[in-house]
Amino acid sequence: MNNFSFTLIKECPHTGARAGILHTPHGDIETPIFMPVGTQATVKGLKVEDLKDLGAQIILSNTYHLYLRPGEDIVAQAGGLHNFMNWERPILTDSGGFQVFSLSKLRKVSDEGVEFRSHLNGAKHFITPEKAIEIEEKLGADIIMAFDQCTEAGASYADACEAMRKTKIWLERCVKAKTRDDQMLFPIVQGNLFKDLRKKCVEDTVPYAKCGIAIGGLSVGEEKSVMYDILDFLNPLLPKDQPRYLMGVGSPDCLVEGYGRGIDMMDCVLPTRIARNGTAFTKKGKLVVKNAIYKADFSPIDETCDCYTCKHYTRAYIRHLINADEMLGAELLSIHNLHFLLKLAHDCREAILGDYFPEFRKSFLAEYDISKSTF
Repeated sequence: MNNFSFTLIKECPHTGARAGILHTPHGDIETPIFMPVGTQATVKGLKVEDLKDLGAQIILSNTYHLYLRPGEDIVAQAGGLHNFMNWERPILTDSGGFQVFSLSKLRKVSDEGVEFRSHLNGAKHFITPEKAIEIEEKLGADIIMAFDQCTEAGASYADACEAMRKTKIWLERCVKAKTRDDQMLFPIVQGNLFKDLRKKCVEDTVPYAKCGIAIGGLSVGEEKSVMYDILDFLNPLLPKDQPRYLMGVGSPDCLVEGYGRGIDMMDCVLPTRIARNGTAFTKKGKLVVKNAIYKADFSPIDETCDCYTCKHYTRAYIRHLINADEMLGAELLSIHNLHFLLKLAHDCREAILGDYFPEFRKSFLAEYDISKSTF
């Protein structure tokens, strides 16, 4: 575990915003950070060279999907994910727990684990905490997540309590099953929208957090204001000397609001997903470039953006590509959207270090049209 450490450099005295450095075996990560998601060991439509040019410091892959195909043994034979996908910088893999609960309609949950059917072919599988760790160790990411049970917004107190109980006992088994010292296990705080459960889960989880802790079970259907309230509640309860990872949240306004509440790491499939649907992030909100109004618009996606896409291509051309179902359209918008979020995270860090984060946050949110935003 000497391969991992976290240095908290600066904390905003007016908000919970933090700037730090997470040291890993494959390089340092400057926080706060946005992490692009490469579900199938690839960020859709982009080469690793594109991601490096964008300044991505760490990317995610998904344990559930890689377990189903090509299989963790194939990845292990390739030398792990870093070799398999030609990415030498840090990688984080989730445990697959969220996908088990969100993609598999036929599942049976017990204290032992989860029996489910593949969303690909209906084949039956059984994942235990020990199996999840075994898969993640074969995948070989730097940061691995504990197997947990997530509940949707609107879950009853009893259901949230039971899921939290399973999350705790599964965490204990994950810790016992883990054998590799070159991987850091992040435990996950659950508890749905119930503050007493969240508090209890933090108390149960912190003893297992060695260099990082995650917050799960948010952005699953609740209003953003509710999520922010939970983050405000959790901020003083979480260890200050470890990075905090808010899972699956990544719209521009949520990044700024999350960082302002002590979050250090965030990820989401949103930037590439909306790119495939012809939508781009801008400082004023989302721009649906596939709309007819942009047919003869020869300006860049965002006049203030210096990404590759905005330097070389127009709204009219990208609209044409999207509506003609050309792959390049989604690729160009993915480059722009990821650049936007990575730069936003960088700008937040600079604002924290420069003692002007509250002003930066106020200015950004005043211009950004939240009505056009999703998680």
